[in-house]
Amino acid sequence: MKGYLHLENGSSFEGEIDLGSDFKVTGEIVFFTGMTGYQEVLTDPSYQNQIVVFTFPLIGNYGINESDNESIRPQIKGAVFYECCSAYSHYEAKSSLKEYLKKWGIPFIEHVDTRAVVKQIRESGSMKAEFSTSKEKTTQHLIQEDIYQVSSDAIETYGQGKTHLVLVDFGYKKSIVTCLTKRGCRVTIVPIDNIDRIAQMQPDGIILSNGPGNPERYTYALSKINRVITKYPTLGICLGHQLVALSFGAKTKKLHFGHRGANHPVTDLKTNQVFITSQNHSYEVIANSLKPTDLIVRFSHINDESVEGVCHKTYPILTTQFHPEAHPGPTESEWIFDEFLNLVAVSKGDMLYA
Repeated sequence: MKGYLHLENGSSFEGEIDLGSDFKVTGEIVFFTGMTGYQEVLTDPSYQNQIVVFTFPLIGNYGINESDNESIRPQIKGAVFYECCSAYSHYEAKSSLKEYLKKWGIPFIEHVDTRAVVKQIRESGSMKAEFSTSKEKTTQHLIQEDIYQVSSDAIETYGQGKTHLVLVDFGYKKSIVTCLTKRGCRVTIVPIDNIDRIAQMQPDGIILSNGPGNPERYTYALSKINRVITKYPTLGICLGHQLVALSFGAKTKKLHFGHRGANHPVTDLKTNQVFITSQNHSYEVIANSLKPTDLIVRFSHINDESVEGVCHKTYPILTTQFHPEAHPGPTESEWIFDEFLNLVAVSKGDMLYA
């Protein structure tokens, strides 16, 4: 079926559309630059309510498997492709990408000039967009961010290790838990409304997870977050990093078109080491706003010098704006989990984590 992608800035693009269960879909349009990893992107809760443009011209050639999901279902609002494969080839694949999207009622449009779409996003910034079968753009709907769609509704525990970590769930990725359990940790997932119960669980450390949208939506919880992270060794990832900064009085702002992809270079200012990271975020911590706090910039983005992580002068707190668990992307920064577990071990008076 012929369809159209309409952008908030007035641009429109024609393609072949499959609208799934909805006639018209609205979301924030963003782009992802990775050549692979589309399944992880589709199921990453941080992409909630976003229409994702995949910049690589051929998507879907290795299909969809049963092990690479970051959550139980797709989280995106829609997808834009230059070409989406109907055929696929991989020994673990169970369905095509198109079949998977149709199963969950996720609309997509293909044979669109994705380079031209990305140019519009880079020039005008992330913006609202809609899929339609009409050439005419209709009134845009408000994009509602609902954190409760991606946060757990019950406390769950994974792993059997002696180190007990509580992961506060703002829309966590499965890969974070996998990275921790394979390091011998027991991980308890705590919904965002259960932060007050953390002390009862007697954890050795805290992780604040990734999640979608504007971190300032959590202003109501910042005092609770600060009380927790100043009591236990803490690792903040993506949104979790931003919430750590906000809880100490720093500020955040929206990036023009965000960082999304598997090829972002970051410098560790402690060691001067450069590594490639996987990223997915629209907001950043304002560097100058950290000056009145006791937070120190630990990681910096090489391309735009944005803050990619902080540590605290006194408390055992470490944060990353990038995703150390990757999935998709390079695993060069997975050592972050080891450094965090060393902080936990030192805090307990144990030997360093090996």
